[in-house]
Amino acid sequence: MSGEELGVGVIKHIKGSVVIADNMRGSQVREVVLVGKEKLTGEIVRIEGDLAIIQVYEPTTGMSPGEPVIRTGEPLSVELGPGLLGQVLDGLGRPLEKIAEAAGSFIERGIRIPTLPRDKKWDFKPVVKKGDKMDPGSVIGEVPEGAIIHKIMVPPNLKRVEVVEVASEGSYYIEDVIAVLREDSREIELKMYHKWPVRVPRPFKEYLGTTELLVTGQRVIDTFFPISKGGTAAIPGGFGTGKTVTLHQISKWADADVVVYVGCGERGNEMTDLLLHFPKLIDPRTGEPLMKRSILIANTSNMPVPAREASIFVGITYAEYYRDMGYHVVLTADSTSRWAEALRELSSRLEEIPSERGYPAYLPDYIAAFYERGGKVRTLGGDRVGSVSIIGAVSPSGGDLNEPVTQHTIRYVGTFWALDTTLAFKRHFPAINWLQSFSKYVDNVKDWWLKETGTNMYDLREQAMTILQESSRLEEIASVVGESALSDENRLIILIGELIREGFLVQNAYHEIDTYCPPHKQVLILKTLLEFYNKVKPLVDAGVPFTEIEKLEVIGDLGRLKFLKDEQVEEAIKDIKKRLETELSQVKRAVI
Repeated sequence: MSGEELGVGVIKHIKGSVVIADNMRGSQVREVVLVGKEKLTGEIVRIEGDLAIIQVYEPTTGMSPGEPVIRTGEPLSVELGPGLLGQVLDGLGRPLEKIAEAAGSFIERGIRIPTLPRDKKWDFKPVVKKGDKMDPGSVIGEVPEGAIIHKIMVPPNLKRVEVVEVASEGSYYIEDVIAVLREDSREIELKMYHKWPVRVPRPFKEYLGTTELLVTGQRVIDTFFPISKGGTAAIPGGFGTGKTVTLHQISKWADADVVVYVGCGERGNEMTDLLLHFPKLIDPRTGEPLMKRSILIANTSNMPVPAREASIFVGITYAEYYRDMGYHVVLTADSTSRWAEALRELSSRLEEIPSERGYPAYLPDYIAAFYERGGKVRTLGGDRVGSVSIIGAVSPSGGDLNEPVTQHTIRYVGTFWALDTTLAFKRHFPAINWLQSFSKYVDNVKDWWLKETGTNMYDLREQAMTILQESSRLEEIASVVGESALSDENRLIILIGELIREGFLVQNAYHEIDTYCPPHKQVLILKTLLEFYNKVKPLVDAGVPFTEIEKLEVIGDLGRLKFLKDEQVEEAIKDIKKRLETELSQVKRAVI
């Protein structure tokens, strides 16, 4: 139905990004409307009789009462089809490059440019034939897109259908009809794309367990606080603690087929830096630009606040779409705190009763609605398995992890990487505090480590965590009484704790080799560090002075293992073990 057939309302009152329109009887909550003479995109958030309260996704400056409000009869939706990968979109899914071509450096209001390019042809290859019976989610054809094969599927909102006609192999525009389907007695023309409402999770056949590690190549994450494919994680921290760099590392190195990066309310210069450098990154898996399997959503702090609120759901809908094709997707959101601030501003304009620190009472529900759309699933229309792993940055004011967004987020995520300002000031990056962080996936991925590396990483992790915890406790005591006042056994714990921190946990994102550490190398390094401890501890217990232990030359080599290439590590470890035996023998003879 057209806007005129649905009815046209009229603006009665304007409060910033919130508009109250009259004559809107029959409209629905979450319906998209076109507001004012410039037809700005808005969404109905509340209905009171004939009045509709609308949040407008564009600036309302200059708008006046009496202007028309046109109903569309549709919820806020995005286009899903070939052409998403490699794009930089705004919070509503509009291509910023096309907007810049149409409007210049400053985005004009009322611009509506489709997400998917209409002027590009795609090579389509059908995988079904006339007369085939198909379920929702079944694959009709394939289209090469970027670094993956894009699968054209039966939209999940249809029932079981029959293929009446399918296009032959060739090049087509996305608006071309590539199949005609029969659902009951009606025929449906299927194009290369379809629309889906962003606030409605896409359905799947079966939810699967999260037992496969999402390899990020970051040692403190993979080994100590892992996230599985289909898992959820939060990374909170104050300014300068390295949230953005950590998210960039995960986006670049994660063992995923598709990356969706949502810049939600971040500073414009930070997002500009990402947009300038991200397209230049080379995908370590394919050797091609990383953008070929990425989608960037940029909604900076100076862009309209309501669009910031929508950007999170736009991003997760894209992620679910590629999940349904059987791909593993990583979605990173930077940051959910800015998104929550958008909710708070909109709530205040709607004159809702505030909760903690002014946030709306439904903040936990919104956070849950976002993170609960992650998971590893068996998709509709076949036995494809895909996943969406969600990683959200949290930017608590002053680094206070007790504020509402952080505390509510903890309830709904499986992994919590707590960034520590003190560690960041010591140049310890990633600045993930091993005493405050946690992962619920440690037991889940234990078998994965055993299968892939032949090592029970759980036991190594437990021993290393025990040493780190004890070392932190002893360092606090040493800061008061001095390290020399501690026993040799305690000084050894501090030494090994420092060796694990500097030789394993600290990782240089800008180092050619250390930027990524594969799982087998992580195992070798940690195993070697703990073997060193297990060899020297009996000597210290037997009375060998700690001053003799700290003189061992191999200690420096142990701390430099992480900088060696993968193929050099095993040989270097063999050499270290040989020299360690020699040095320990010399220590024993000298003491005895």
